[in-house]
Amino acid sequence: MSRKIRVGISGDALTPEGKPAMPAPAMKFLNEIPNAEYKFFAKHLKEVTAEQIKGFDVVVSLIPAWTERTVAGNDQILAIHRTGVGYDMVDVPAMTKANVLLTITPDAVRRPMAVAIVTFLLALSTRIFVKDKITRAGKGWEERAKYHGIGLVGRTFGSIGVGNIGHEAFKLAKPFDMKHIAYDPFIKQSAVDDVGVKLVDMDTVLSESDFLNVSVPLSDKTFHLVSENELKKMKKTAFIINTARGPIIDEKALIKALQEGWIQGAGIDVFEQEPTPPDNPLLKMENVIVAPHALGWTDQVFMNEWDQMLRQIAEIARGDVPEGLVNRGVLESPIFKAKFEKFLRATKQVL
Repeated sequence: MSRKIRVGISGDALTPEGKPAMPAPAMKFLNEIPNAEYKFFAKHLKEVTAEQIKGFDVVVSLIPAWTERTVAGNDQILAIHRTGVGYDMVDVPAMTKANVLLTITPDAVRRPMAVAIVTFLLALSTRIFVKDKITRAGKGWEERAKYHGIGLVGRTFGSIGVGNIGHEAFKLAKPFDMKHIAYDPFIKQSAVDDVGVKLVDMDTVLSESDFLNVSVPLSDKTFHLVSENELKKMKKTAFIINTARGPIIDEKALIKALQEGWIQGAGIDVFEQEPTPPDNPLLKMENVIVAPHALGWTDQVFMNEWDQMLRQIAEIARGDVPEGLVNRGVLESPIFKAKFEKFLRATKQVL
């Protein structure tokens, strides 16, 4: 007798009241997974436990960490489906060793996160939040001359990293008539010619950018990629934007840079510690715009993420390789192949 595909969903997909944390239309995709049943984890924990994933074939996971302990002794789970593009909370080597696929949803976040970057660019250049504040305080017309904006035509928009999201941000910024430069050792010049980007070295992107975006994944190599040494190479009039991961920028160095005027300002959607403490100096600075790691959270991003994860689960159900796969090496493992065949026989996808 065949059984349904068992889909687990991490507890952070629900509000404390037990309602879906994402827009309701996004959740409809759960009911469209063919021959599947799903269940939410009873608790939202910082690290997914072995007990939570017991009995599931695949798990949709938003925020929690996945470690070697999570998958220890589990010979059923086939895949983890992470929302977004970041997977620094997943021990990828441990998942590969345990013969578990890891997928992400890059197509879903490309445009929303690029919009977030450009939002910071425009908000910083117009000083819109300061103007909003003084206007509400009844001082707008009296003090407006103190807060002139910065024109974008001819200015330099730079990026450390110009992959999926970075490329889209340059695409959106093209009408602003800015100069586009980027540092990314993993791509060729031809990959960014269509958005008018000139690839340069790290020192050049730091020293020439008027607005510097950071769009790289967090890893051991990118931890504190931008620290005191890098910030001191930037223009005193420059702004830095980070919507990637907090620890990519040394936060203590950033605070010092902003306090001492090494750079002019910052747009920060991510912090080294999240939630960031209420006494974080960044929260008190007039030249900093902050968001709670959610600037890209829109109805469309959630719809797109669930749509892509639905396709990934459907691909696995058919015995195909899912899109957005991170650790492709698992596919060659005899143990994984045997586990996959067992799953397909049990769900009658392959007879």
